[in-house]
Amino acid sequence: MCLNNSSKMDYASKLKFYKDFPIEGVNFVDIIPLMQDKETFASLTEDLGKLCDSPNIAAPEARGFLFAAPMLVKCPNVVNVIPMRKKGKLPYTEGDLVGVDIVKEYGKDQIYFRLSDVAAGKPEGDVFYVTFFDDVLATGGTAEGIAEGLEQHKVVIDGKSYGIKVKDFVFLVEIDFLKGAEKLKGIAPVKSLIHI
Repeated sequence: MCLNNSSKMDYASKLKFYKDFPIEGVNFVDIIPLMQDKETFASLTEDLGKLCDSPNIAAPEARGFLFAAPMLVKCPNVVNVIPMRKKGKLPYTEGDLVGVDIVKEYGKDQIYFRLSDVAAGKPEGDVFYVTFFDDVLATGGTAEGIAEGLEQHKVVIDGKSYGIKVKDFVFLVEIDFLKGAEKLKGIAPVKSLIHI
């Protein structure tokens, strides 16, 4: 799948944690140190790409973008990144923009994607299979909301209608005790590179 066979590094040892950020009671997982070493980041990109079973990756801002975009270059199995953005961040034409309600561990939010960004990818038969990718799996609310939002819509290309199906969920880090994977397994398999 990916260009090089990277050896598995000890990625977890590079993570940093910040108590009570962004709000009290949340222990923030800082993945930025993984991008502060070229060899680590290259290896990490390849290892994440190997977990993705779909050519189309849906990645929410902002940290999901940081790892999904390099997979386009490093991993031949990845051909399209579908950006998931906050309100007012995606220009759109009528009927293209889709809003999705999500519930994060620290409150409700809304995120948006464009059907044209899904259509820019690669279908398999009558379906655009999508890998949902994000940096951290906590409660699973963001991933669940986006998956449900994607699967409720269709993409039309040259008069032909295509469904959208989340094939798998891939995360850089999974916080096991929050049991977010349990919420997602009914939709698609869950794979995480680091468990804490």
